[in-house]
Amino acid sequence: MLALVTGAAGFIGSHLVDRLVADGHEVIGVDDMSSGANVRPGVELWEMDVADPALAERAAVRRPEVICHLAAQVSVRFSVADPLGDARTNVVGTAGVLEAARAAGARKVVFTSSCAVYGVPDALPVPADAELRPASPYAASKVSGEIYAGMYRQLHGIDFTTLTLANVYGPRQTPEGEAGVISIFTDALLAGRPTKVFGDGSQTRDYVYVLDVVDAFARAAGDAGGGRRLNVGTGLQTTDRDLHSLVAGSAGAPDDPEFAPPRLGDLPAMSIDPRETREALGWEPAVGLPEGLAETVAWARERNASRD
Repeated sequence: MLALVTGAAGFIGSHLVDRLVADGHEVIGVDDMSSGANVRPGVELWEMDVADPALAERAAVRRPEVICHLAAQVSVRFSVADPLGDARTNVVGTAGVLEAARAAGARKVVFTSSCAVYGVPDALPVPADAELRPASPYAASKVSGEIYAGMYRQLHGIDFTTLTLANVYGPRQTPEGEAGVISIFTDALLAGRPTKVFGDGSQTRDYVYVLDVVDAFARAAGDAGGGRRLNVGTGLQTTDRDLHSLVAGSAGAPDDPEFAPPRLGDLPAMSIDPRETREALGWEPAVGLPEGLAETVAWARERNASRD
């Protein structure tokens, strides 16, 4: 299979490229190199924006069978400050990827969404068929992408699966920019810098290891899960305070965070139900949080040592 992966130099995308290559597939990566530098040697890389019309032209020549679309603007705060910029990347960019799929005669697009589309849930864990309540331009752009994918399925016969991700963590996630809290805690604790927990530490999130996420993408690139939204998470909740203790334990650092006022707009709790994903793809998370944190801290420690 020839697969095209957008966001191929980023955190999740680079791991997906590795997995697809290991599975024996040929891969083309697409990335504008604005927020990632994890380029696998020997993999064809198109350094370009997904909204560039040239993407469809190049795809029409190479004709990938499947496109995994991970390139995105991922900052909720940026989307609130600049909704037009968010839409250019996440809405226009997704339309560009779907046009590339049409031009290539692709069989399927695997679209990356976020648990942010569920807004404030009625109950936890949130099922994949829950009402969508986007509360930010970022979340709205992800809902828009799913609608576009469904429309292209009806109009052009291109299959899709939407993978709605929980909080992804693991090696290659760096603390710069809009990083996950695990990478922020890890980097600070390894460096002996203060850490900060917002609110009283009772806020919860669902943390899923990056290689488990990549496994879901690899499965969704096949025939299963067509036309469906599927949750990629554990269904479990971890509080911010407990998370800090777990990261500190893995890093061998003091478990003594500062507490700051809660941030406006932060959800008090989130977890997503992966049962339909298990049924559709035969997928379930394999890496528990303590094991995943140990791998993440080991990678961060090695990364920091290479800089010294």
